Amino acid sequence: MNAYAELTGSGTPTRQAAALTGVPRATAVRAAARATGPDPEPARPRPAPANKLTNAERARVLMVLNSEEFVDKPPLQVYAILLERGQYVASVATMYRVLRENAQVRERRRLATHPARKVPELIATAPRQVYSWDITKLPGPARGVYYDAYVMIDIFSRYIVGAVVHATEDGALATEMMTSAFGVHGTPQVVHSDGGPSMTSKTVRTLLADLGVVRSRSRPRVSNDNPYSEALFKTMKYLPEFPDRFTSLAHARQFLDEFAHAYNHHRHTGIGMHTPADVHYGLADRIDHDRDAALDAARRAHPERFTSTTRPKILDRDPAAWINPPPADELQLAA
Repeated sequence: MNAYAELTGSGTPTRQAAALTGVPRATAVRAAARATGPDPEPARPRPAPANKLTNAERARVLMVLNSEEFVDKPPLQVYAILLERGQYVASVATMYRVLRENAQVRERRRLATHPARKVPELIATAPRQVYSWDITKLPGPARGVYYDAYVMIDIFSRYIVGAVVHATEDGALATEMMTSAFGVHGTPQVVHSDGGPSMTSKTVRTLLADLGVVRSRSRPRVSNDNPYSEALFKTMKYLPEFPDRFTSLAHARQFLDEFAHAYNHHRHTGIGMHTPADVHYGLADRIDHDRDAALDAARRAHPERFTSTTRPKILDRDPAAWINPPPADELQLAA
């Protein structure tokens, strides 16, 4: 700005001075006007409003709002209640202003506090230790009509041990599905689910308690606490052949039966490219031995084609499956 002033003072046109210094002419004109203009008048103190409450009156407003009767009520309710009794302490805005001055603008109701939900930590080192189950909606033949698919999966083997479809969600139907699954595949040590009404129903709780099965629950609104069931439902609903709507309950049951059979016999990357059926029924170790033998024979025949003597990682199986990884020392024990 000083360079601009020196140039224009020596007779340089303002347009040329602006181009040389990069200072816009309008900015320079405003700066010169401020420099030569009179000093601004100091701000006058604002007079206190004539209707301002005295300190004693403000203290009374705060005392009323914090009284045992009104301590958990918002100012609007306090204002209305006092007017019904023929009393006027202050306007609603003034009540809020007094509360704000005393750092009391907050939720005034007495609210229950709940301890943080415990993170479920489950680990399975073999089949039939931990089952996870859930219910998902299947679209029916008309808008607003849905069928309920009850599906239970072994988290270690990824084997679907129970899958049925009913027209409604009910704890008794869930108990029937569990009883059938346990009778065929064995009673697990733990059954995990979310907190839905069927999962927490008395019939389900009674069945698991009678069998000595530990119940485990997901935290509210935490889908990662039930990953195996959620992933299973996503796999099912993203199939190309998953219909927009099921024409009948029989159609839904047929589809789920076919899906469960195909799922139990497909090769799963999470279990070393074995099928859930192979792992669930103890055939995976023999298959791994056959795979290793075939790889060894290929290495001996063509050693130049292999850079490693170990099994490819895609064929490895984890020694344990878990819901929320437990501490490292427990994983080491599982291994």
